[in-house]
Amino acid sequence: MTMLKVPTVQELMQEGKTPDILFWVGCSGSFDQRAQKITKAVARILTNCNISFAVLGTEESCTGDPAKRAGNEFLFQMQALMNIQVLNGYGVKKIVTACPHCFNTLKNEYPQLGGTYEVVHHSQLLQQLINAGTLKVSGGKFLGKKIVYHDPCYLGRANNIYEAPREVISKLDSELFEMKRSRSNGLCCGAGGAQMFKEPEKGNRDINIERTEEILQLNPTHVAVGCPFCMTMITDGVKHFEKEAEVKVMDIAELIAQANDL
Repeated sequence: MTMLKVPTVQELMQEGKTPDILFWVGCSGSFDQRAQKITKAVARILTNCNISFAVLGTEESCTGDPAKRAGNEFLFQMQALMNIQVLNGYGVKKIVTACPHCFNTLKNEYPQLGGTYEVVHHSQLLQQLINAGTLKVSGGKFLGKKIVYHDPCYLGRANNIYEAPREVISKLDSELFEMKRSRSNGLCCGAGGAQMFKEPEKGNRDINIERTEEILQLNPTHVAVGCPFCMTMITDGVKHFEKEAEVKVMDIAELIAQANDL
């Protein structure tokens, strides 16, 4: 596996270059060890497709999504305005992110604070690259595998993006199974709305256990996710049922990267 060298926007600017796409890594993609693998998969795919992209590096800060969902509008606006100042300072036009929470906030909540960009989720970008013929998928490694796709709330219900991730998965030589609760009727993994950062309220069972049970009823070999929070919650659910040896939880980008030996 070749060494990845991803430039920062600042480094490219110093060379007089401007990236076509800013890759917004997000807090999970930067600091969570599991989500870092998603970040690397996206970077490898973009590099392999010769896409001009860069990251903000240490200049990237939290979008403010958790603060806003937890009710701290003041903190959200402080975080957002700092980011907008950096993004506008670099003249950023297009942003791709593997986190639906970052995606939703950048796309729908930054414009009213002066930050207007073309924001795409990585599943949409992968679909565009496949449709354009830039990204060719060798799906042989997934021949005979059973994949269940879990809809992230902030990608699906919040932004009506259901087809792009499914179309990307369909390029693998596997079977795609749908749960009864999917698409607009999908069940949350339990992490949205800042729930990721707190203990659950008392109840009969945790949401991620309920959701994982639905997934396991279909006897998949893989669970495909498109969100680092979903990754954490579903992985914990699979461990709860002691199925981690049989069921792999993977991001869409990781599936494509693995299929193509990237």
